Amino acid sequence: MAVKIRLKRMGAKKSPFYRVVVADSRSPRDGRFIEEIGTYNPLTDPAKININEEKALRWLQTGAQPSDTVRHLFHEAGILKKFHEAKLQK
Repeated sequence: MAVKIRLKRMGAKKSPFYRVVVADSRSPRDGRFIEEIGTYNPLTDPAKININEEKALRWLQTGAQPSDTVRHLFHEAGILKKFHEAKLQK
């Protein structure tokens, strides 16, 4: 089973709000997911990113692949830096 970390769209028409979820890559975008690890609101200025670091690092260490957008969000939140530092310490 290929596991992805990606965005699930929520909110009304023309006012998007996203949840960062861990899901099977074969499931639809807004369909079934394994675990919710955070939220992303692009409409606020600046965009509000709220991600549980412990859960995100655990999923990255078990091999979950983030989508391009989620990779960018992790980079802004500093999660990728912590993941690479932990990887180098081993």
